[in-house]
Amino acid sequence: MAEKTRESLLDRTLRNLRTAWQGIAGSEYDAEAASMRPHLPEEDAAKLRTQMRDCLEGKGGAVSARARAAALGRAYLNLDETGRQRFLKVLAEDFDVDREAVDAAIQQVSAATTDQGRRKAEARLKASLEAPRARLLAQFSALPNGIKFLVDMRDELLSLARHDSVFRPVEADLKELLTSWFDVGMLELKQITWTSASAALLERLIAYEAVHTIQSWDDLKNRLAPDRRCFAYFHPRMPDEPLIFVEVALVDGLAENVQELLDESAPEQDPQAADTAIFYSISNAQRGLAGISFGNYLIKRVVDQLSHEFPGIKTFATLSPIPGFRRWLDAALSEGAPGLLLPGERKALKDIADESRGAKGALKALLGAPDWHLDGHRAEKLRVPLMRLCARYLTQEKREGTDRVLDPVAHFHLSNGARMERLNWLGDTSEAGLLRSGGMMINYLYKLGEIDANHEAYTGTGRIAVSSSIKALAKG
Repeated sequence: MAEKTRESLLDRTLRNLRTAWQGIAGSEYDAEAASMRPHLPEEDAAKLRTQMRDCLEGKGGAVSARARAAALGRAYLNLDETGRQRFLKVLAEDFDVDREAVDAAIQQVSAATTDQGRRKAEARLKASLEAPRARLLAQFSALPNGIKFLVDMRDELLSLARHDSVFRPVEADLKELLTSWFDVGMLELKQITWTSASAALLERLIAYEAVHTIQSWDDLKNRLAPDRRCFAYFHPRMPDEPLIFVEVALVDGLAENVQELLDESAPEQDPQAADTAIFYSISNAQRGLAGISFGNYLIKRVVDQLSHEFPGIKTFATLSPIPGFRRWLDAALSEGAPGLLLPGERKALKDIADESRGAKGALKALLGAPDWHLDGHRAEKLRVPLMRLCARYLTQEKREGTDRVLDPVAHFHLSNGARMERLNWLGDTSEAGLLRSGGMMINYLYKLGEIDANHEAYTGTGRIAVSSSIKALAKG
């Protein structure tokens, strides 16, 4: 449901942009020069270069410049995947920094003999280091939905840059622009409710949910019930587009199972009687803003808001997936990592598996079987080794060459000052939960008096805040 909803939203957005920008471009703009075939063959690319240079020259005042930018943006929207890639390659290769101008400016800085002369030379150097495409891209921001257009363009650039380095400077220029525009001080935190949100915004929540797929409108309504909260950051130039949103359940005690937490048939609780706020889903809604972080500010703002609304809530924690665990474990099993299993764990695995397999092979085969968690006897035998290995993965496995933990969700919460609190066996038995986390989930605890110290310890030296129960699990 979510992927289809995302695709329909994208189609609708593109149609609206084409219509709006056609009106801005106006009938007086040279439609023949602005039109291009979807795959952008070389002869059309030549027209494109001319069109881009016209945009940079800025002749005719602000209205004309806006019309040229709208026509250029509309040309991009009419291209297919191949055409857009060629469009972006023109930006990369033909509108890059002029290195000869940079070299000349450097020489002028070195040759300057007075403070005033040096300042002027440094200003020329600074100007020469800005690629013309950065100024070109910035022009789209003045158009309706222009910032959203650039966010989606960066989403495409991120994918292209992973496979071809020619696109990386364009992506970097666009990231720098977006970072300045999406400073957290410019963002607005809003609560989203079933009754106050527009249908379009609710549709976007379904499309953008990245942790626990929203299965239906009834599922969404349940997540926005009175004993739940949903908060999102918005940018003033993208008022209908959430940037990142968090879903919260107001409950008693630490939640340990997400299926129970999201059960639509469960009775509604009195939020005023709750003592715990469980953050069970945090979703970055705009893939084009990857690497531009405001998730930590979101959690702190929401904690502050909930503290004022519900004075009885004293515990703030997550119920989080462990998305890298199975990938790490499968690789370790395939590589035959020494010392992975303890003697008692080897014996337990052999008791429930084909004796012809080694213990590691048995573990891999058992986890690969569909619905392995439904066999109570086998699941109980797997519990001890999997819980220990998961605790080891979370606390000991690091990103190569760093002191940062390997799991991305753990890194996010530790960076924000949380503590690894409790590992939950079969906390997520959905297909995705079994495939990525071996069915396990973890509670990260945000203890208000320790957040800053935990953050400083982790970001400074890599020291993680972890409960005694998880430490004991990791040791076995």
